[in-house]
Amino acid sequence: MDSSNSPDPTPSFAFRSTTQNNNLLRSLSTKETPLTKLLQSPPRLSCPTLSRSLQASPVSSPLHHHHHQPYTPSSSPTKLSHHCDPQTTYHCASSVLRNDGQILSIALSSNGLVYTGSESNLVRLWKLPEFTEYGHLRTKACRVVALEVSNDTVYAAYADGKIRVWRRTWDKVLKHVRLASIPKTVGYVRSYIAGKDKTMKHKGLITSMAINTAEDILYTASIDKTIKVWRISDLKCIETIKAHPEPINAIIVADDGVLYTASDDATVRVWRRNFCSHDQPHSLTVTLHAKHSPVKALTLTPDGAVLYGGCTDGYIHYWLKGWFAGQLQYGGSIQGHTHAVMCLASVAKFMVSGSADSTSRVWGREQDGQHTCLAVLVGHRGPIRCVTAFIGGRLVDDSNEDSCTVCTGSLDGVLKLWRVTHSKNVDTNNNNNNNNNNQCSSQSAAKYFELYKGLQ
Repeated sequence: MDSSNSPDPTPSFAFRSTTQNNNLLRSLSTKETPLTKLLQSPPRLSCPTLSRSLQASPVSSPLHHHHHQPYTPSSSPTKLSHHCDPQTTYHCASSVLRNDGQILSIALSSNGLVYTGSESNLVRLWKLPEFTEYGHLRTKACRVVALEVSNDTVYAAYADGKIRVWRRTWDKVLKHVRLASIPKTVGYVRSYIAGKDKTMKHKGLITSMAINTAEDILYTASIDKTIKVWRISDLKCIETIKAHPEPINAIIVADDGVLYTASDDATVRVWRRNFCSHDQPHSLTVTLHAKHSPVKALTLTPDGAVLYGGCTDGYIHYWLKGWFAGQLQYGGSIQGHTHAVMCLASVAKFMVSGSADSTSRVWGREQDGQHTCLAVLVGHRGPIRCVTAFIGGRLVDDSNEDSCTVCTGSLDGVLKLWRVTHSKNVDTNNNNNNNNNNQCSSQSAAKYFELYKGLQ
């Protein structure tokens, strides 16, 4: 399939405000205010030279120790955290460029393999911890817009609306055996003749996939505003959900089987499967609103307690699951990116976001619910389209929860691997040492803000 005839799966997510704002705010996390006091989101900060300035700053040095000082804008109606922020060390461990065009999708396997999809007809494999190329999967179709790996099965969605499936085998060497394509050609023809739409492929580009391993189900989302439910055992579509009135950008499945869908209609919808209902197996339980901004990315914490949604205005909204009823309540928003948030990933106490501002941010989630920007990963020359992360440093099975490895794929065609480590400096000798540390943090923060004065 010629990629030039395929619909563009990566529309521009960069939105700029016509309102000029001379005050660049620091990354911060806000708590939700009462409904009666909700205000509209502040105008977006537009700074086309931000990424270039960060590249020339100490923030983007190859090995950087970054101290944070809490900063509370006078206009902010919310309360910020005043706890001591951790010290973070991060650097780019590897950077790879292939002649594949834009990097569109990425998936992490439990056995230390990273799969990446691009505008080409190749799905490349990368071996960790060396981050060396370990092979590729080739098809006639181009533009791998979504990837999912479950156990030893690889699912790759292409711009032609079909999903190719491979099975991994470990007979002395790693091999991938092509199993089938979804939907099957025979089922597609029969459905077309019978006039049924249930088993036909999406009418628009596939944007996201999610797998419910417990129920042996594959979900696919599309810009055609529908979710299709595929039974993995026979690769048949068993349900089509008209989920949103606008294109669907991201989906994710929790361990308890709950399905979350994000759309351009600025909402996240929550679906549950009803085993007793044959006409409508999935039912809508609640609709979460994201402050009038299209939601482009979703991620869940490993325990499923926090749901994050990245929006086109650069904000990341999050919802907290109640301990008793299990209902989601709006927790607040995380500010930091200057353009649309295009991808999210969560591992342990870290949350990673990739944006159209060409930066990726690593956030630390505190016990009190606050979020701190631990690192700003600068180096890409284009929007970051996909991201994945795992705990530890050089080894995938490393259980060090104070460090994580981040893999980012960008529309500039570059794939980068980052090492991020953070630990709290506990100094209980005397109050003078604490004051000196706070003074150093204040000086670092002052230098951080002086970076942007030349942009005004």
